[in-house]
Amino acid sequence: MKLLLIEDNTELSHWLASLLRQQDFIVDTVADGQAADQLLQAHHYDLAILDLNLPGLSGKGVLRRLRERQSALPVIVLTASAALDQKVVCLEIGADDYLVKPIEVPELVARIKALIRRLVPGKANDIVCGDLAYDLPTRQFTLAGQALTLPPRERSLLEALVLQLGRTVSKQALHDSIFAQEDEAGTDAVDLYVHRLRRRLEGHRAAIITLRGVGYLLRPREEE
Repeated sequence: MKLLLIEDNTELSHWLASLLRQQDFIVDTVADGQAADQLLQAHHYDLAILDLNLPGLSGKGVLRRLRERQSALPVIVLTASAALDQKVVCLEIGADDYLVKPIEVPELVARIKALIRRLVPGKANDIVCGDLAYDLPTRQFTLAGQALTLPPRERSLLEALVLQLGRTVSKQALHDSIFAQEDEAGTDAVDLYVHRLRRRLEGHRAAIITLRGVGYLLRPREEE
């Protein structure tokens, strides 16, 4: 899963991003509201963590613009203010959750997973495609009942596909899902990781299908 952390406190941003990366999230960080708005328009993210007091454009401004574009991206507001009216306003203009600093990272991770679950059909903890299964609370894969251990990039790509099970995911969206902003990699790298995953899925009942000019689709092999 790829997160955008929008926080102008450099020390807090570095600390939180580091801890989230230890939880196997891909994290981009940005300290300016205007820059955050541009990133949200140009790149794919699974969730945004948003401070309110930002230079350039306020957190509320970022949130309003996001919802005006009809984006369903989950947003967790992370702020020092515990004022009820502030919380109500943020929820009314489109925030999905509201956390007051200081925070406990395990709680933040649990809330991230809960919001991602809302995007899964049926809101289930387990997503199954043929004999491939993904457990959302642990973010672990099994294949034919056995644990499927994957390198980080392959894992992130397969996670991006399984969270959109039955829906086509563009190559650019997959690229955004597996590389952070500072990484240097062309979109052809997606083809390499898709190829590696297909080899792992050979002989099993889950397949990654290429829809030329559109993207990639994860679906049960018997539907081919």
